[in-house]
Amino acid sequence: MQRGWRRKAASTEMTEDVGVKNRTVGKIIAIAVVLLIAKACAAQQAAPASLPQTQKSIEAFLRSYYALGSDIKITVAAPTEFGSSGILEYPIEVKTPDSTEKIKMYMTKDGRYLIRGEISDVTIDPLADTVKKIQTGNSPVLGNPNAPITLVEYSDFECPVCRNLHDALRGLLPQYPQVKVIFKDYPLDTIHPWARTAAMAGRCAYQQEPKAFWKMYDAIYDNQDVISASNVYEKVMDYAAKAGLNQEVFKACMSAPETTQAIDASIANGNLLEVRSTPTVFVNGRRIVGADARTVQQYLDYEVAQLKAGAAPTKK
Repeated sequence: MQRGWRRKAASTEMTEDVGVKNRTVGKIIAIAVVLLIAKACAAQQAAPASLPQTQKSIEAFLRSYYALGSDIKITVAAPTEFGSSGILEYPIEVKTPDSTEKIKMYMTKDGRYLIRGEISDVTIDPLADTVKKIQTGNSPVLGNPNAPITLVEYSDFECPVCRNLHDALRGLLPQYPQVKVIFKDYPLDTIHPWARTAAMAGRCAYQQEPKAFWKMYDAIYDNQDVISASNVYEKVMDYAAKAGLNQEVFKACMSAPETTQAIDASIANGNLLEVRSTPTVFVNGRRIVGADARTVQQYLDYEVAQLKAGAAPTKK
């Protein structure tokens, strides 16, 4: 499920309509090729482009190419050089009526070529920075806490694609005793009205009894179709009772500011990792967006093969 305006995954099972404008704006993120910027910049090849003019040209190009109206605000911030590559990194903020998203694009110093895509330094471990950013403390863990392969799931309980991942993992995980799963909350508040309440229920189950979190996790996803904004509180109270949790303690936790703070901290951690849609999964640092069971299995098989070969798996 996408947060805000980013383009949805190609597979129809991994998409949800959040409005025609958001889908249109999301096309910006899908471009993974070098783009020729506006003609106004073409004459500036010989010398570095004027920064304010380049920022205006980027905005004008994006608006013209993707037919983005005045109701969508695009802010192109001043760039920084990407290492010593000679390429400038531009932070771009796109604000729709529904959400605000921050992305990065790159441009050659002459202001002519706009680049969308990841730029990686091949002299360093490409996963090390990702692994370092993932905060796993005080989070629900399924499986052996000392398992060498770590799957971290950033999810939203109201997200249908997250439910697909839940179902896929239910079938896959029994085959992989070397794997532990760590759950991170990432409710998409702007499009899912009951996701945060469900996240709070999961957090409160975990706080009272860590193993009870996974009972709540299963109950919410298994009953997602019958949960609504009007009945979510009643539903999670029922699931808490069935999980054997103390009802009064659970109620108090649901209204405690610390619960909201814990969820906000999880979202902030996801933002640090540039999580923009749910589910987003990291298998020992390797990112998977969506619920493609085959890709999850491919990554798990790779790490298992590394273990069998005697190589150390990716650090977690």
